[in-house]
Amino acid sequence: MQIINMLFYTAITLGVLIFIHEFGHFITAKLTGMRVDRFSIGFPPRAFGKKIGDTDYCISWIPIGGYVKIAGMIDESMDTNFLAKEPEPWEFRSKPLWAKTIVISGGVIMNVLLALIIFWGLHFSKGSYIAETTQVGYVFHNSVFEKAGLLQGDKILSINGDKVTHWDEVQNLLYVKNAGNEIDLYIERNAQQLHLNIPQLKVSAISDSTPGLLVAHTATVIDGVELNLPAGKLGLLPGDTLIGVGDKKVNQIEAVSMIRGNAGKNISITWKRAQNILTDTITVTPEGRIGVRLSSHYVGPSKKIQYSIFQSFPIALNDVKESVYLFYLTFSKIFAGKTSVRESLGGPIAIAQLATQSAEYGFSMFIWFMAQLSMSLAILNILPIPALDGGHLMIFLIEKVMGKDIPNKVKLVIQQAGFILLLIFMAFVIYNDIVRF
Repeated sequence: MQIINMLFYTAITLGVLIFIHEFGHFITAKLTGMRVDRFSIGFPPRAFGKKIGDTDYCISWIPIGGYVKIAGMIDESMDTNFLAKEPEPWEFRSKPLWAKTIVISGGVIMNVLLALIIFWGLHFSKGSYIAETTQVGYVFHNSVFEKAGLLQGDKILSINGDKVTHWDEVQNLLYVKNAGNEIDLYIERNAQQLHLNIPQLKVSAISDSTPGLLVAHTATVIDGVELNLPAGKLGLLPGDTLIGVGDKKVNQIEAVSMIRGNAGKNISITWKRAQNILTDTITVTPEGRIGVRLSSHYVGPSKKIQYSIFQSFPIALNDVKESVYLFYLTFSKIFAGKTSVRESLGGPIAIAQLATQSAEYGFSMFIWFMAQLSMSLAILNILPIPALDGGHLMIFLIEKVMGKDIPNKVKLVIQQAGFILLLIFMAFVIYNDIVRF
């Protein structure tokens, strides 16, 4: 049953995102007077479909993408028969640069719009909960806050003169309004007011100082369990709350640190399931893992805020910006050597697991995950890599700068090389999925 659920939610997730992306190319091609020969969900060989007018609408056997074949365009199909003929007015190659750019960008635009609409709808229908506390629950080691003397249990009163009453204000003032600036903190500790100064709050993906704080009153919840690793074999379940590691009560960061610090050893863990407190011994793998995905859930005093449809829109826009920033953050850390590609990238198996786990939390969480994945698909596709949408745009830019077209033979070689690199990358992430999961 679990396999069936996983296949179902994966098919829904990828099916919707691929359809939306390819529909963006399709509709912009139609609107700019281009002929679309094929609209396919999946890569060849073709499984089944129906031809309506000039277009073959079909499902293909390899379910890891999709494509729209536009007449007169060198694309994934590597079809170059049209090059021997004179350009026709309905062909891609006959259209002006602005039309080509719109068509190539259409998929990315649709993925961003889908994410924006989902974020907007969720904020409007669900509102949000704010943590009604400014008390610090944890200060990251080696962070600028630790160096400034901030301690767990301190209550933040103001940031650069702005008074704060809840944690959302703390995060906004620190990481958005005052990012990169000198920070003056006024805090309360043991009924006394203290002043702390941070020379510069660097919010950087590759900074040695992690600008990290956790709010107080959090529970460390197990969001996912890998059945083939120690946690799964011990019987830990998603939804369990991890209370302690060894003889210490821990938050999420401390739990991860202590588990990694006991690689290859036996440690005791304590967790809560419903109203029951359970304790057992678990063996940490040599890589420092037990096979759980943890998250911090705020369980302190909170207040719900309901947004109007107009108030929800800028919040949704901010979610889109945060998705872009998180993508940048991940790749910055990879290139800076702060994290490995294997730890950071997931393929279809990872997507399947995350889609299923998000669905278990309800429809809202499932479509939130879909929105995040839609943003990742958009950003990935806009990268200037041959065979991706961004690769086509890069060729347009080069041709614009050169003042002439790149020879078709060169374009074909670039497209073929990009497609081979893309296949190698996909093989790597699938292999990585198999090894990791």
